[in-house]
Amino acid sequence: MKIARDATYVGGTPSSRGHAKLARFSLFWRLLSQNVMAMVGLGVVILLAVVALLGPALSPHDPYAQDLAVRLMPPNMSYWLGTDELGRDIFSRVLYGARITLSIVVLVAVIAAPFGLVLGCVSGYRGGWFDLALMRITDIFLAFPRLILALAFVAALGPGIENAVIAIALTSWPVYARVARAETLVVRSANYVSAARLQGASSWRVIRRYVMPMCVNSMVVRVTLDMAGIILTAAGLGFLGLGAKPPSPEWGAMIANGRQYLFDQWWLATMPGLAILLVSLGFNLLGDGLRDALDPRG
Repeated sequence: MKIARDATYVGGTPSSRGHAKLARFSLFWRLLSQNVMAMVGLGVVILLAVVALLGPALSPHDPYAQDLAVRLMPPNMSYWLGTDELGRDIFSRVLYGARITLSIVVLVAVIAAPFGLVLGCVSGYRGGWFDLALMRITDIFLAFPRLILALAFVAALGPGIENAVIAIALTSWPVYARVARAETLVVRSANYVSAARLQGASSWRVIRRYVMPMCVNSMVVRVTLDMAGIILTAAGLGFLGLGAKPPSPEWGAMIANGRQYLFDQWWLATMPGLAILLVSLGFNLLGDGLRDALDPRG
């Protein structure tokens, strides 16, 4: 039965476009689900999304409420991850911080990935002086460490989570443009692209209908693997006071507030640090699994 079902979805001839899409998704999911570490990463990402959406319902305490009578308490039954220097519950603040982290990740991906995809595809398809100029611009961006470049943009735009998102997006698009350009250089010489040109399709139509879809898989993998870097950059900006403004429970800012208590009250900085580690590891594991499942040469 299993062999027959595999033949239906993989080896059989699709009866419609919807059936073909279902067959591709079935193959993709089977390859992804066989990767244990990828499923662990997917579980972490899903957990982040659930915590971000249901943070207020899951939080046992108000993350902004101050109670100096319980300040700097170690983890216990009432405060699972302890309290900070103002008596705020760290567990509740970590849950609320997940929403900020997920918002930054999603906004950066929505801004930078499509921008880089379009520029990379146009650059690779057109070639010539446009391709040369764009690649030199990306070289300039990639020559600087992401955090240093983001610091420069935030210094110009001003502190705040909105400006931090813009700064991180401005430092992220060159990588996506490079990936899209590399895929386009391979696709543009394909027979179906030449056939579309001979039928009179415009350059933009060829790029939109035939080139961009072939770049999506590589872009999805690249964006997923890049999530950890986005989270670390956002945490770095928050640590330096250039990200979310107090008393917002952003993980980087929480680490900055707890660094002076690191040796005696270790939980202040350790708990948000572990949250950053767990989420970054989850995205990396999921990205590795997506790369294996979406690799057309696999």
